[in-house]
Amino acid sequence: MNKKPAIVLTGNDLSFRDIVAIGIGDKRVELDKTALERCRASRRVLDRAVKEKKVIYGVNTSFGPMCNKIIDNREIEVLQNNLILSHSAGLGTPILPYIALGIFAVRLNTLVKGYSGVRGRLLELMRDLINTGIAPFIPECGSVGASGDLTHLAHLSLAIIGKGKVYLNRKLVSASEAFEKTGLTPLTLSYKEGLALMNGTAAMTGIAAFTLFGADKLLNIACVNAAFAIEIFGGIDDAFDSDLHRVKPHPGQVAIAETVRRLYQGTSNITIRDELHDRIMKENANDTPIFETSINVQDVYSIRCTPQILAPVKEALDYAVKTVETEANSVNDNPIVIAEKNKILHGGNFHGQSISFAMDALCIALSTLCNLSERRTNKLLDKNLNEGLPEHLIAGQVGLTMGFMGAQYLATSSTAENRNLANPMSVNSISCNATNQDVVSMGTVAARKAFRLVSNAKHILTIETMADLQALSFRDTTKLGYGTSRIYEILNNEFEVYDNTTIFHESLVKFRKLLFSSQLFDDLHVYFTPARQ
Repeated sequence: MNKKPAIVLTGNDLSFRDIVAIGIGDKRVELDKTALERCRASRRVLDRAVKEKKVIYGVNTSFGPMCNKIIDNREIEVLQNNLILSHSAGLGTPILPYIALGIFAVRLNTLVKGYSGVRGRLLELMRDLINTGIAPFIPECGSVGASGDLTHLAHLSLAIIGKGKVYLNRKLVSASEAFEKTGLTPLTLSYKEGLALMNGTAAMTGIAAFTLFGADKLLNIACVNAAFAIEIFGGIDDAFDSDLHRVKPHPGQVAIAETVRRLYQGTSNITIRDELHDRIMKENANDTPIFETSINVQDVYSIRCTPQILAPVKEALDYAVKTVETEANSVNDNPIVIAEKNKILHGGNFHGQSISFAMDALCIALSTLCNLSERRTNKLLDKNLNEGLPEHLIAGQVGLTMGFMGAQYLATSSTAENRNLANPMSVNSISCNATNQDVVSMGTVAARKAFRLVSNAKHILTIETMADLQALSFRDTTKLGYGTSRIYEILNNEFEVYDNTTIFHESLVKFRKLLFSSQLFDDLHVYFTPARQ
């Protein structure tokens, strides 16, 4: 028996974190009994309409611009099979198995809402496939994100009817072999069911959920690195004063300032504005009318303006979470069946413009986060800017050893690549399907692009975090704040000061995994404002 904790799918409350947990195998899925009754009710309405030979798109008509071709009831089940085979036309690198399982869960949750007219048998098989670890083989390229993720979800549908390839516990096998090994039986789809599986936004939504999971960790680490930077450089406290941000009350700005303050609270490393005047005046021993102080009166923008720069990042992330979770719990196929009103409605709920726009906004926001990180890394390494630290944070003999010189190129190039990836997809509509789909969202491309940008951003913040730890090896870490000291202790246990005796790549791989695969920041949640729940 599967002992994993269950997420009960109701169609109403699936979170992006749930999608990730199901995808990576931490949670199994169960079906809500009330939701199943809604599904049975909508199927009864559809059954009556079919018996009465009412013309219903995709049930007894063909698809897209061929919707005026009416199909006899004797062929309407063949129609569903043909739709899946013809639209399984994707190419490119396969979507990672754990993301494919997340996509599977999103589609199941949509169907469970009870407005798609599918049989309970289909929902139960989807549940069993997910819980058994059978993930559909889905090539990444092919969706325009308008009539749903037709290509991606056609490949997903192949797994249900026992055709093509699947991943069984992340190993690629034929679907027939997977069914044989697990004892499950593929399903012959009835009318409407092929269309109901394909005609939705599950692929873009599933990919977006994993993107959000990474983005949330990135923002937390960006706040940690901001707090480290303030302490490393002796930043001035009033740039993070709550009253400063109260008078410019963007929600993201207030939240970021509060998070960074929490992290460095208790530190003895920062500069107190109230003490700055006396320190500066002591330098003017001759009481001259004009003199130049060696003490910073204000910090550079990459430190002082952190709350203002990360404000829209926080807000874009919260907006994207709201959008993705709304989509994951929505009815996004066509037609839909409203059983309680005996209605069968044709419309465009499959259109992915909302996800596309949210992913584009998130890309712009995270690219800004990367700009900030890369500039702080540069400040740490440039001997003209780093306020007494060794150039390139070299721990050995300068000139013979190079410290972080080479690693900076990765941060710089990845930042440049992310600026390019921040160009929007949601405005790139190209009509297709004999101009039936004349305005499309490109939502799945936008989600894929955002996922790639998050991966690049992890490179950038990994380098900054390691540079912070190297810099702190030259500072007095006994004076760190309560939050920064706890995080420093955890990270420093895994960190070795880089002295040119090892391959830098190996350290990068280790630390990237530590920062983004561990539960580090989950355990320190008291310091962070989580992405919108």
